[in-house]
Amino acid sequence: MIRNSRKKDVLTTLDRVNLRVKEGEVLGLLGPNGAGKSTLIKVLCTLILPTEGNAYVNGYDVVKEGQKARSSIGFITTDERSFYWRLSGRENLQFFATLHNLPKSLVKARVEELLDVVHLKNRADEPFLNYSAGMKQRMAIARGLLNDPVVLFMDEPTRSLDPGAAKSLRDFIKEHIVGEKGKTVFISTHQLDEAEQLCDSIAILDEGRIKVQGSPAELKKGISEGSTLGDVFSLYTGKSFEEESTSPVPFALPRHKRRGRGFGMKRKGY
Repeated sequence: MIRNSRKKDVLTTLDRVNLRVKEGEVLGLLGPNGAGKSTLIKVLCTLILPTEGNAYVNGYDVVKEGQKARSSIGFITTDERSFYWRLSGRENLQFFATLHNLPKSLVKARVEELLDVVHLKNRADEPFLNYSAGMKQRMAIARGLLNDPVVLFMDEPTRSLDPGAAKSLRDFIKEHIVGEKGKTVFISTHQLDEAEQLCDSIAILDEGRIKVQGSPAELKKGISEGSTLGDVFSLYTGKSFEEESTSPVPFALPRHKRRGRGFGMKRKGY
């Protein structure tokens, strides 16, 4: 919850959220603007602390074991302001790699590997400020993978990608990050086709509460034959789902393996 110190009012951003995500699962979070999606992600990423309840990521309490939880997390956001604009793409990744305490002997190889993954090796020495919106998004993806996280949080990762590139990214997440490396992925999206094609489970968040959670097939079956995720969204929120447009960028696919432990939470309020 958020408190107004002057008026002593309390605004509950998340209320009695109870959510569990299995190891190696892709969970999609859908919700209208102001539903609490960003707050939920920030709590699970230890960026803000809850006022009540318990949340765990990879088995670690995000309040009591914040450092261990953070070491398990990769966070991909479209907020380009979190990069250093006068540094090159390569220098940005090298800097963030040191923040993850990667050994110096491994930093160069890891950075080069990720630049290759997101097809930015030939532009890696240009200042970040010269990058297009799509290139900045690819840099965000590379940064989120620097510490080889067990649990990966993605906040609208395909927002700057055209349909073909967005499909490549979904394949990358499903087949490599989850299928080969065994990671757990929590993704907030404004693309219904993305949620349906990519996610094993979908949670609809509205007015700070989880309205429903289940597989895309289960959610649609619960309404009627021929129903869409848009119908499910409207039923539980009383609102229409507004998808966002995309713009062009390519993506690549690496191969690695690692297993994760997922995360869960049981909340009373924030």
